[in-house]
Amino acid sequence: MCELLGMAARYPATLTSSLERFAKHGGEEGPHADGWGLVYFDTESFDVRRIREPERAASSPWLPFIRSQQRPARLALAHIRKATVGQPYLANTQPFQRELGGRVHVFAHNGDLDEIDQRWRHHLRDYRPVGDTDSEVAFCALMSRLKPFWDGACDRGRGAPAVDERRCVVESFAAELRRYGPANFLYSDGELLFAHGHRRRHDDGEIRAPGMVTLTRRCGPGAPDSLVSESLCPPGACQAVTLFSSVPLTDEAWRPLDHGEIAMLRLTNAHGAAIRGDEAVR
Repeated sequence: MCELLGMAARYPATLTSSLERFAKHGGEEGPHADGWGLVYFDTESFDVRRIREPERAASSPWLPFIRSQQRPARLALAHIRKATVGQPYLANTQPFQRELGGRVHVFAHNGDLDEIDQRWRHHLRDYRPVGDTDSEVAFCALMSRLKPFWDGACDRGRGAPAVDERRCVVESFAAELRRYGPANFLYSDGELLFAHGHRRRHDDGEIRAPGMVTLTRRCGPGAPDSLVSESLCPPGACQAVTLFSSVPLTDEAWRPLDHGEIAMLRLTNAHGAAIRGDEAVR
């Protein structure tokens, strides 16, 4: 199965060793050699920087470039792929992105969704897959379900639907997705980051929970963090970084997400304000 990595930070930061450790799973220390991708949300807008390759991450010449050139961000998503549905083409490489409500929305999924293509693809209208993966079909279905709420918010002169509206759509979508197979995913609209933990194939070959783990690190002014760096904290401020990953990236006490748990992180605005909090919903 594929692997996921997500980051949400109170103040802009750059992924460092976490990205390096994650990338090694893409063909060096793991079998996920069929593509990889990385998305950073811009700190001054709801646009993104996205890099994808249909080759293995561990030997990609893009990784040294990213390490030297990446800019601090509050939100980042990454994916390394082991192809099970769809060829190792660029169109099948995650994270996927679409526009809705004047924002870029991104999605990355880990798991095999049996029969979702036959059941959902022909019912898609506003959003259609570019590639041929079950993951992209799932993302298009999620976007189609979110679209009426975003359109309604725009018609009323609001920037985005209410948080509870968006959360309810994601909860309902995740519950339905779980019926088709392992449904771990990361989804963000640039303000909210959703992490859904379900089941994944473990080293012993068994598919079971947890499908995702999480770790939150807090550090005061000048405190080092081995997973992120170049934090743009105001003087005297304390950084908080939450990471989501398919597997632990360090020996620390990563918390497993329960079967079907959705963790939601909200950034209070698009210009570097603090994360308001995280909450888990079933």
